[in-house]
Amino acid sequence: MELKLYDTLTREKRVFVPIDPARVRMYVCGPTVYDFAHIGNARPVIVFDVLFRLLRHNYGAEHVTYVRNVTDVDDKINARAAERGISIRDLTEETYKNFKEDVAALGCLAPTVEPRATDYVRNPTARIDMIRLIEKLIANGNAYAAEGHVLFSVATMSDYGKLSKRSLDEMVAGARVEVAPYKRDPMDFVLWKPSPPEFPGWDSPWGRGRPGWHIECSAMSAALLGDVFDIHGGGIDLVFPHHENEIAQSRCAFHTPVMANFWMHNGFLQVEGEKMSKSLGNFVTIHELLKDWPGEVVRYTMLQTHYRQPINWTMAGLRDGQKTLDHWVALTAEVAAGLLCADAIDALLDDINTPKAFAALHELRSEAAKGVKSAAACLKASANLLGLLQVPAAAWASFRPESLTIDEGKVVNLIEARNAARKAKNFKESDRIRDELAAMGVVLKDSKDGTTWEIAR
Repeated sequence: MELKLYDTLTREKRVFVPIDPARVRMYVCGPTVYDFAHIGNARPVIVFDVLFRLLRHNYGAEHVTYVRNVTDVDDKINARAAERGISIRDLTEETYKNFKEDVAALGCLAPTVEPRATDYVRNPTARIDMIRLIEKLIANGNAYAAEGHVLFSVATMSDYGKLSKRSLDEMVAGARVEVAPYKRDPMDFVLWKPSPPEFPGWDSPWGRGRPGWHIECSAMSAALLGDVFDIHGGGIDLVFPHHENEIAQSRCAFHTPVMANFWMHNGFLQVEGEKMSKSLGNFVTIHELLKDWPGEVVRYTMLQTHYRQPINWTMAGLRDGQKTLDHWVALTAEVAAGLLCADAIDALLDDINTPKAFAALHELRSEAAKGVKSAAACLKASANLLGLLQVPAAAWASFRPESLTIDEGKVVNLIEARNAARKAKNFKESDRIRDELAAMGVVLKDSKDGTTWEIAR
């Protein structure tokens, strides 16, 4: 079965044919490193990790290049560093380290390349950098310098707005257009801006300054993947203005009909039915979530919804995910990964249909629960492709949520006392101890090999 992907630009699902099967190229917009990433940021990381794994499966790991950038020059970074009283470099190093640790805990593979924006402002060893790209746009008549700024002239691109399919009025509103005397048109957007001494800055033909956000991704993708590449991904919130502006910059600079052959976007995320915001008290970071839930539970829960659909993030969903994976781990702990499930693969090849793939894995779980070893081996292999069942069973069983402070020594002592009561046939005392443990958030599991325990959720 062929891989089919939905392209936001053409609004159709079609067969994916790489430009060069020996070098399949994907670019995904990464984090702006000024704080811990929130759970909404985790969605594109997980979604495009699944696509990365699928492309590696189809074309071979050595033939797939996945670039996910790091924005380490930005007004939010400057403001947060000043607020905390630390250097901008210290802030970005700390935050980038936290991000990498968090997404690794979600079971995500490291991208092939993770370029930092600051390394591509001026980079004579790269095929292109931001300053040279801006110079190209000026030379082509698509950009102009004014009062230390350089702006892209939207009027020079006849089909600007094709990705988002917005009217001019909608684009003006959506871009929160800044009215400035140096702009020829309100829609023109910044490629370069002056930078005061206290902020990062680079010498340029237009004075000391720093790049605009949009030019960063155009330069890094072109430097690492070429003028036109296979897939560009990100969250649906980036369609306009960020991705629209990337397309404008790249196509006009390199005189190409497209920037990427496929544009892919994941849907929005809500928390318990509401938009996530600090004011509502439902703002959740990946880092906080990982204190109480294994990363694979977060990953499984995220993939329960098709990537293009909105997702409602709930505690109930996490609890269900924990129960499912507990069962999968138990069924596959003693088997090696076997053959991949054909139905699961077919589902993934159909625009990464993870809910349908999970339906196939649930059928395998039913067979594995009946003692069919081949089904358990297939379940393990297929889950591995999705980035699941990668944690050893012992490590999975030992996970303890930080929010539940449990004295493990006390638990062990109570279990021993309960076992003694059972041996003495004092079932009233045995039940009392079980209830005491349950009140502490501990669930017991009795088997012929003894009694084990886990945290109730």
